[in-house]
Amino acid sequence: MIASSKKTALILLLASSLTIASSFTPKSLLTHHRAATSLKVAIDPEVVSKKDYESICGIGFESYSLQERLEKANYLYPKHVEVIKDFDHIVARMVDNVLLDTGEHSWQPQDYLPDLSKEGWLEEVQELRGMAQEVPDELLVVLIGDMVTEEALPTYQTLLNTFEGCDDPTGTTESAWARWSRGWTSEENRHGDLLNKYLYLGGRTDMRSIEVTIQHLITSGFNPGAEKDGYRGFVYTSFQERATKVSHGNVGRLARQCGDTKLAQICAKIAGDEARHERAYQTFVTEILKRDPNGLLKVFGDIMRGQIVMPAELMTDGLDAELYENFSNVAQRLGVYTAIDYAEIVGHLVKIWDLEHIEGLSSEGEKERDYLCNLPRRYMRLAERSMQKKKPAHEEPMKSFNWIYGREV
Repeated sequence: MIASSKKTALILLLASSLTIASSFTPKSLLTHHRAATSLKVAIDPEVVSKKDYESICGIGFESYSLQERLEKANYLYPKHVEVIKDFDHIVARMVDNVLLDTGEHSWQPQDYLPDLSKEGWLEEVQELRGMAQEVPDELLVVLIGDMVTEEALPTYQTLLNTFEGCDDPTGTTESAWARWSRGWTSEENRHGDLLNKYLYLGGRTDMRSIEVTIQHLITSGFNPGAEKDGYRGFVYTSFQERATKVSHGNVGRLARQCGDTKLAQICAKIAGDEARHERAYQTFVTEILKRDPNGLLKVFGDIMRGQIVMPAELMTDGLDAELYENFSNVAQRLGVYTAIDYAEIVGHLVKIWDLEHIEGLSSEGEKERDYLCNLPRRYMRLAERSMQKKKPAHEEPMKSFNWIYGREV
């Protein structure tokens, strides 16, 4: 029994050593080295028998079969990676044309906030606080929820880097996809910063409770079901960027109605960023559809059967286990983001990708196309029905939020 364990350990050690070594050895050298070996094996058969190796590892240890296995196991979605890499040049154009300049030429949160280093800062802060006083608590709760979602940005960049063929393996990789990921993140980073500082200066929120919520959300993570697949990832981001744009735009509209023109300006600026990013991700999907329509439709249909996961669904302040649901209900009540918005976004994607007119599909692809093209109407009927069944706002139970010192909305 002990001898068998030692043999197993030796086999696994040798197998892992080969994998590690091949990762750091130029392919040409590996090929040359193996060609020069008359036995053409990666593991000496005098040490470990072929039967033992295959019993433990499930494959032969001849160099050609092991190399083939490693190449096939490199990606979960090799065809998807091939398609995605085929439009690298378009991604490079997006980096140059969609993302804004950095540094002095870009907008920054400070451009929309009082400068505390200059004379007159106190009057500017008082003006901001005066307008913020006019924002009702229920709109404040939705704004905080949106800000918390934006502040969980590290989670979203982590997600982008899981998409096969789109990652940034070194952190400074110069591929088009890596530059897009970093550029997108740098722009999104401004959103949470700006909203956070606005809320701090406004003086109506429990910033510590909000900060605890942000830390919980980043710690809890986020799984939208992308499964490392760029196809799934870009369908998701196409949806989510539009949803975020809708939410920020509606908060800004309601803020203007309340008289807070500063908050309206801030939300409009952030919504503008989301609109640019939305167009980019939707373009990525358009390019995939040109190259692999059946594959993309299969993924899109699968995602919609499971519905879209919102990025802040694991939100908690450590006290309210139903914080996300309570925040979401307030957002729906105000019309900031509703089931009708969800249905409209699905309809927009079906239209913008012109799914109805895609040709040359397999029978399975045609079924997915028909399912997706009929989905917006079905969702809209369900959304309208659910909205009609909702109780009037004055009949909804009030919920307290620690973000606003326990006040109820």
